[in-house]
Amino acid sequence: MLDHLKTHFGFDAFRPLQEEIVTAVLARQDTLVLMPTGGGKSLCYQLPALLLEGITLVVSPLIALMKDQVDALNASGVPAAYLNSSLCAQDGERVQEDALAGKVKLLYVAPERLASLSFRPFFERLHVSLVAIDEAHCISQWGHDFRPEYRNLRDVRGLFPEAPIIALTATATPQVREDIVISLGLSDAKTFVSSFNRPNLHYRVQPKYNVFALLRGLLAGYKDQSVIIYCFSRKDTEQLALDLSRAGFAALPYHAGLQREVRTHTQEQFIRDEVKIIVATIAFGMGIDKPDVRLVVHMDLPKTLEAYYQETGRAGRDGLPSDCVLFYSIADRRKQEYFIDQIADEQERTRARRKLRQVLEYCETTSCRRRFVLAYFGEVYVSSSCGACDNCVIPTNVQPLDVTMTQKILSAVLRTGERFGMKYLCDVLRGSRNKRILQYKHDQLSVHGLLRDVPEADLRVRISSLVRTGELEKVAGEYPTLRVSKAGRESLSRRV
Repeated sequence: MLDHLKTHFGFDAFRPLQEEIVTAVLARQDTLVLMPTGGGKSLCYQLPALLLEGITLVVSPLIALMKDQVDALNASGVPAAYLNSSLCAQDGERVQEDALAGKVKLLYVAPERLASLSFRPFFERLHVSLVAIDEAHCISQWGHDFRPEYRNLRDVRGLFPEAPIIALTATATPQVREDIVISLGLSDAKTFVSSFNRPNLHYRVQPKYNVFALLRGLLAGYKDQSVIIYCFSRKDTEQLALDLSRAGFAALPYHAGLQREVRTHTQEQFIRDEVKIIVATIAFGMGIDKPDVRLVVHMDLPKTLEAYYQETGRAGRDGLPSDCVLFYSIADRRKQEYFIDQIADEQERTRARRKLRQVLEYCETTSCRRRFVLAYFGEVYVSSSCGACDNCVIPTNVQPLDVTMTQKILSAVLRTGERFGMKYLCDVLRGSRNKRILQYKHDQLSVHGLLRDVPEADLRVRISSLVRTGELEKVAGEYPTLRVSKAGRESLSRRV
């Protein structure tokens, strides 16, 4: 194992859990592997493939991912190939002939290709010693990236009854893990769960206000360093890449609507450091082996915490400090809710709402963001402070809360009777005349509209900061409310 590890992969030692996983696979045991992005999942099936007789089938969801891994393996002296729609008929036939002749150790296939009846005779003739299913969370309807074609993999056990299965993913809650095991029919599967903690990543959420100016200022601190910026839509990626280029930043867009040749060229330019900034939809990044991405920016709300974790995981894969910044606005929340309302299936709609609510809780939490994310994946983070998120570290370049704004917020909490939550208080301070405010006659209060020029997302951050400093307290309940603490009252009396 160590000889092959050094010869083909260039490592002198295994990373945590890798040796145990490889040993289990070589013992022909079904295996479920959860490792964070950059944790070394691929080696867990690539190394056994060299030591087992026959061929290893690797099910992978993206053509770009297959090409990257096959190119890297061939460059390392490992015979590998792929079968997908990018190959012409002649090249596809050549790959099949090589596989049947024993000239290929790892064959990458798309899930729909594996399920295709026309390809069934070919697969039945192969001597398959291992089946590796990458991005295994795609098989679960509870996962953030459910793909119907992955459901076809339920038949993989019947197709290759003698071959062990290794399922791998970077993002799976306990519920998704259970669904993967059941869906794939993994018998007595051994589960390996690496820590989801990426201690070198710094997490930050910022109000989405005058966002392009904020982004330009942010990027100025990452000159000549690799950056990925995620946007909600294809149109947004193209517009932002254009705006950044006009502002003097070398940026290119990437989304599934671009021609395959354009996407491939853009990806290669990024890998070779010919372009430093990629503005992309979530179509970009899965399986991209670029270790030195120093900054990942989300211009819009991610749909799920799993997606956010996976996308931020493309930063700092070399273990060096890297930043993850999310711009948050209420408008983005409403945009997500609008698209969720278009989902026809009621169960799926309910699930999407729950996932979005978890993202919103992450954005608005006043506690450690790292602890919040890890708890979502079922991992306990025991430290009182991670020292690497905006809630645990007060940046030196951030000005203290405006005293007048603090006074207005605390006064609004008191004058509305300490019976309402953050959303209602924001509405009062920003001068809303909605039905509830008129019902309680809070439009007649002196604090009504005092902060009408402050964006709601910014105001929420300010209120959260007062909770964090102890001047406001959250009162738990079905609908959490805010009240002024003893320290807040003392602070208010001093300012008055």
